[in-house]
Amino acid sequence: MEAEKGRVCVTGAGGFLGSWLLELLLSKNYLVHGTVRDPADEKYAHLKTIDKASENLKLFKADLMDYNSLCSAIKGCEGVFHVASPVPSTTVPNPEVELIEPAVKGTLNVLRACDEAKVKRVVVVSSVVSVYMNPSLPKGQMMDENCWSDKEYCRATKNWYCLSKTEAESEAWECAKTSGLDVVTICPSLILGPILHSAVNASSKVLIKLLKEGYESLENKLRHLVDVRDVAEALLSGI
Repeated sequence: MEAEKGRVCVTGAGGFLGSWLLELLLSKNYLVHGTVRDPADEKYAHLKTIDKASENLKLFKADLMDYNSLCSAIKGCEGVFHVASPVPSTTVPNPEVELIEPAVKGTLNVLRACDEAKVKRVVVVSSVVSVYMNPSLPKGQMMDENCWSDKEYCRATKNWYCLSKTEAESEAWECAKTSGLDVVTICPSLILGPILHSAVNASSKVLIKLLKEGYESLENKLRHLVDVRDVAEALLSGI
């Protein structure tokens, strides 16, 4: 029998990516703390059916805006995967309150809790939209850790999700710099793939809208996609 790998926490464990990451971690014999809004909610029932969940998974009721609830989930963990973040599926009336503040404050709350718990490493799920939303970047340039989306450009063009991810990641790096916390960020593109949970996630709705409603015409351009299972593997390699 393979030995246990250690104890880790996954924020947003009941979501599209969080569910796949949780399944991967359990298959590798990690002890997993998963944060969800309400462990008794039926929409998280799928987590309890994952192999090894009965003995190696513990769900915690937590809110990104509630620091103390995060501390309870993170306590005793060697590594933390911060997956949870607001993702709009429709137009957001108040982006500062509904998107940007929860993304930034939620990330900082997680990192503060990790610092207090002496977590060895935190892997933060950012996004490719925190990298390339910048008209000043030279065309054809290979993008790396030095490339950032322009916050003012995101604001001017009302790309609120892009702004929320850019703000959250930049604040995460500032926090890591001042606290000494070991932080890794992963910046995936549009995540698609099989769904483990009952609800349809925001990225899948992009594809569903295309297939069900259709368009009279589509611009001939490249769309960056990544399989949810590949992102889960990348996150695991980051720990």
